Amino acid sequence: MKGVFLARSLRAKSRSAALLLFASASLSAPGFTHQDKGFAEQRAAWNKPVAPFRIADNVYYVGTSELSAFLITDPQGHILIDAAMEESADQIAANIRTLGFKPEDIDILLVNHAHWDHSGGLAALKGLSGARLLASAADKPDLQSGTVSYRDDLAPAPPVKVDQVLNDGDKIAIGAITLVTHLTPGHTKGCTSWSMRAQAAGKPVDIIFTCSLTVAGQPLVGDRRYLDVAQDFRNTFAKLKSMKADIFLNFHPGFFHMSEKRQRLLNGDAAAFVDPAELQQQVASAERSFEKELARQQAEANQP
Repeated sequence: MKGVFLARSLRAKSRSAALLLFASASLSAPGFTHQDKGFAEQRAAWNKPVAPFRIADNVYYVGTSELSAFLITDPQGHILIDAAMEESADQIAANIRTLGFKPEDIDILLVNHAHWDHSGGLAALKGLSGARLLASAADKPDLQSGTVSYRDDLAPAPPVKVDQVLNDGDKIAIGAITLVTHLTPGHTKGCTSWSMRAQAAGKPVDIIFTCSLTVAGQPLVGDRRYLDVAQDFRNTFAKLKSMKADIFLNFHPGFFHMSEKRQRLLNGDAAAFVDPAELQQQVASAERSFEKELARQQAEANQP
């Protein structure tokens, strides 16, 4: 039987301790002396601010220009999906306040995968809100260590405690919100997506928050630390091909053309983010790129 995670009231917890913890996680990025200048420039570019806005119904964009974070609201409590980088945390908190909501009312934190550019702000936002962090079993160790155990090329992130493990099909419920969990590994061992029902332009829509589908430097051939990676990607593509969604969202805005859609939204198109064909187009594109990269790595591995 699939789990159903209900929000517990967090209103009585000590806010002073939470605020102190949040304040200690300042905007300054950790000193990556082993990284080149380009890495620091990339972080700065990805962290450029963008005004928060409503995507549909009770779903809001509260992330940075290049790293998504989504706030799902309900009078009984809120859910925040992803926290971008460590230096993004108070920008996300400010965006939430700009929309008229309180970060302290977040009851559940989620993260699509355990890479520094998505998990980096979790510890600070968890400290501010007192929310529970729910994550997949496969990503839990890396979230709690702040490193990816099977990748040596990735920057660290502040370690963060996972309060509860999510399994495939688990439902996360707060008030009228129900998110369904879909494990979609490949990009990481525990890559996780979610789906929900909402309203857009006065009509019911299915929304999917899709975990990264790119290879992004992950070895696909002969890596003993993640031997099943290629099959995981293929299983994920097959799972997503069986699904339908009216609104496709991802954790890098460029992958769902956020800027263009937001401009249409500002121009009065309430259904700017609605595109029932986009999920399958994105999956097909990602699958082609994966197969091409897999073939390249296989050919390279077979060279004398």
